[in-house]
Amino acid sequence: MSVDGWNTVLVLGGIRSGKSEFAESLVAEAPTVRYVATSAAGDPTDAEWAARLKAHRDRRPGGWTTEETADDPRRLADVVASARPNETLLVDDLGGWVTVLLDPAHQPADDTATVAELADAVRACPARLVVVSPEVGLSLVPTTPLGRAFTDALGAANRAVADACDAVVLVVAGQACWLKTPAASAGAGAGAVTATQATVPAVAAQAAATATAGGGRDDRAAALPEVLTPTTAPEPAGVPWAAPTMALPVVATGLVIQPGMELPMPDEYAGPQALERLATLDVPGAGLGVLERVVGFAAATQGTPTPASWDSVRVLLLHGDHAGGAAAGSPPGESARRAAQARAGQGVLARLAAESGASLQVVETPASEAIEELPALDHEQVEQALRYGWRLAEEAAEAGVRLLVLAACGAGTDAAAAAVLAATAGAEPPAVLGRVVTAGGEIDDAAWMRRCAAVRDALHRTRRSPRDAKDVLAELGGGDIAVATGVLLGATARRLPVLLDGPVGLAAGMVSRDLAGQARHWCLLADHGGHPAVRLAADVLGLDPLLDLRLDLGEGANALTALPLLRSVLSLAAALPARPDQQDAAGADTAASADAAGADDSAGGPDAAAFVEPEPAGPGPATTAPTAPTEPAPPAEHAPPAEHALPAVPTPPAGAAEPTGSEPDPAGRRAD
Repeated sequence: MSVDGWNTVLVLGGIRSGKSEFAESLVAEAPTVRYVATSAAGDPTDAEWAARLKAHRDRRPGGWTTEETADDPRRLADVVASARPNETLLVDDLGGWVTVLLDPAHQPADDTATVAELADAVRACPARLVVVSPEVGLSLVPTTPLGRAFTDALGAANRAVADACDAVVLVVAGQACWLKTPAASAGAGAGAVTATQATVPAVAAQAAATATAGGGRDDRAAALPEVLTPTTAPEPAGVPWAAPTMALPVVATGLVIQPGMELPMPDEYAGPQALERLATLDVPGAGLGVLERVVGFAAATQGTPTPASWDSVRVLLLHGDHAGGAAAGSPPGESARRAAQARAGQGVLARLAAESGASLQVVETPASEAIEELPALDHEQVEQALRYGWRLAEEAAEAGVRLLVLAACGAGTDAAAAAVLAATAGAEPPAVLGRVVTAGGEIDDAAWMRRCAAVRDALHRTRRSPRDAKDVLAELGGGDIAVATGVLLGATARRLPVLLDGPVGLAAGMVSRDLAGQARHWCLLADHGGHPAVRLAADVLGLDPLLDLRLDLGEGANALTALPLLRSVLSLAAALPARPDQQDAAGADTAASADAAGADDSAGGPDAAAFVEPEPAGPGPATTAPTAPTEPAPPAEHAPPAEHALPAVPTPPAGAAEPTGSEPDPAGRRAD
């Protein structure tokens, strides 16, 4: 059994149980890993202990880096707390850490406070974290005071870290038994969670799609958990808002979302560096084409020139209907049927999510009034919807999600998005309203005209209303676009990229510009789907679609169709080596640098190697040193050998007399 969706996991096991190998397998797909070694070097004469340490070192890939914390046990909490969201840490193990903690050299110390500090660091760690620890609670009680102190301290550390981690696994004889899963840890605080998450594994969905041979019975419902469908987005009671990447105003009722918020931007250097690296890869053709933008986007949002493929993806399906003429042509109850179908693991969106290994979360948003007559929501509902969307993004980030896919299935969403675009970008409603297609595949122009009329009347009703973000959401946008806007803002605050697909997500992107202009830089558009509103909003936001498949499978389904291709591009970019000529050039540069360094050393350093004696401007002595007394010329038989000959005298200019004496005249010539 394997469990996805975790960000921090504790791996327990006995001696030689295979816990370290299992922990290493959990991070094997990460491009880089920081291996945090906690054990002391030990007695140098202990060959068996040295062999154990060597076996651990030999298993580590060459790309991993190792960090030692044996000198100071408190440093482990600092290493975990300072990890960045794009990093992967493997701590092996807590047994060695407790041994150092109990060392007399570190006493007296508050061991309980140190363990609590480590647990707090694990709980707040934004990086992918795997902690290995021995399970000694099943053995006999030691007979020595020191042994009992060790088992007590390690047991307390294991309990504290297990409570802080998303998942806990016990490895027995090489077999992994999951004691705590991310779904269970989320359920512990489910009082404030009102959405429903249904994780649909690909294998389970495929098996459910095939009827049993006995009676053709569909067992899909038995394989999925029971779900509850909320009807509103209530405020959480007593739950503090977490904003670790930014400073936001907070009042007693929770988070305050207001225009001009300063949210994080993607790494401005990692993206160009990733594209430069792509040019050196060993590919047979011209490269990845327009899909290079995927690598640049992933590098910037992950903060590394070698981005990893999105291993954990969550689809947020926003369901909320719009009343009045905006929903003209939509069969009554059709959107609710689609939402229920997704919860049951059926339908296009759920099956694509299953094939991609993505989790699917169905979110009920507040229903919207007829915008041609009334505001879609009141201002209090807008505030609640924005905070609710923010919380959904935070929950996804805390669960280890690496990419959000925004989807929607409400009636009248196209007309609401068109109204938002008309209010924020000055678009003409008929130009951004897509054709209305019935369930039988026929085009219903009468319904399209009623939608245009509803948007026109809504714009006329609000012609004197303010056009700031929250007013647009209240008057025209409605619940689904307001929640989607909150999702974009919350994802930006947690540095979580979002894959957009459809008019609701793009309308939310337009509204989010006034609240935080950084949000659009964390969004990626896979395909415009031929939708005019998506085309216009993408052009305004500067989001060039990666593909032009013209799929119309419903908002979110088009993105999931393209997701395997995007993942393949990231996997290729991370795994392919450099071309041989690039490797040779790198080796030549290294050798040249080494030769230059050696020459500098032999010549007395770089400054000495760079100095060159200037040539004289004309005939005369080559030095300004005092002239030594002239020695009589030695006899010919005692002349020095050729290799010891003196330097040649510079050649005089044309027309000058040949020098015969040893004293130069003031004009620079010698007397005959």
